Amino acid sequence: MSMDKASDRSLSQTVKAQLALRELVLRGALNPGERVSELQMVERLGVSRTPVRMALVRLEEEGLLEAIPSGGFSVKAFSEKEVFVSIEIRGTLEGLAVRLAAEHGASRSALLHAAECLDEIDDVIRREMLEIDLSQYVELNARFHRILIDMADSPPLARQLERASALPFASASALVPVQSRSPELHHILTVAQDQHRCVLSAIERREGSRAEAIMREHARIAHRNLERALTNQRDMDLVPGSALIKRRIRA
Repeated sequence: MSMDKASDRSLSQTVKAQLALRELVLRGALNPGERVSELQMVERLGVSRTPVRMALVRLEEEGLLEAIPSGGFSVKAFSEKEVFVSIEIRGTLEGLAVRLAAEHGASRSALLHAAECLDEIDDVIRREMLEIDLSQYVELNARFHRILIDMADSPPLARQLERASALPFASASALVPVQSRSPELHHILTVAQDQHRCVLSAIERREGSRAEAIMREHARIAHRNLERALTNQRDMDLVPGSALIKRRIRA
């Protein structure tokens, strides 16, 4: 086997191990605080030790695992406060991204691409409530947010945003499914879409502070969705990575 093929195979095995391990963590098959050993995962995932070791390191970088003093890793648990702060961090970084985009000046093609994406979102939310395809909305919403980040033209900021959004409950579309059970679904999506339009207009007008303020407020929709989910287990089950959240006892 050539060195290139061996390298490709090793990378493929690492990605396989990373995806499989992430899935175990997110669905609660590994409990918060549980120690995760290399040998245990080698047997469970059916890959060799090197890809497993790399996968463990990458999930620590994503924030889903944490190193323990005795060696190895354990599944990270998140308090409700940490989850809210994670969403706030993502919103703050996105606010910085759109401010940079506005101040530096986004290209005409990027602005057009963003506007076309918003037109597609309009087509989704103009349907009757029972006909709204949330999976399509989530895909388009994530695309729009990526376009905004690309407009900032800042690789360091993009890396930090990728890290912040790696936590499953903190990404831009993570809590959208919770809205599916709300009688105010159409209203919430309409408000979010209006904020999308406003932030794009602010970027085009090179109003950096306004764009940043709108984007940070936009993240507050996720806060409200999380507050709703924390009071209802059926809604909480829709939150990605909910098994990692330590919920406080409510009176």
